Amino acid sequence: MVTVSYHCPRCGAVAELRRGAYLEDKCVTPDPLDGWEYANAHEAAGEAGDDDGDPYADADGVVIVCGAAETDGDGCGEPYYLSFVRFEKGNEIQPAVPAEDVSFDFR
Repeated sequence: MVTVSYHCPRCGAVAELRRGAYLEDKCVTPDPLDGWEYANAHEAAGEAGDDDGDPYADADGVVIVCGAAETDGDGCGEPYYLSFVRFEKGNEIQPAVPAEDVSFDFR
């Protein structure tokens, strides 16, 4: 287990999570990735998890509420999402991005 720090994408407050070192971070976003299932950081912190004690072992990521216990009470109060890298049949899965979220404004 390792303690890893993450910054809120909205206000920059720092949260710390204790999680398995084998989990590979994909991204931290203000919105969840389509198709990813998230563990609640606050609820999972008290759970035993897998054989190594990792409460996030079965999750695709973690939802963190900025300003909750993980951030020592500092923050904006909005949720944000830590997503882990996912694989299917040995290939990394890329999240689906809705067309309305794609910008073609290159000015």
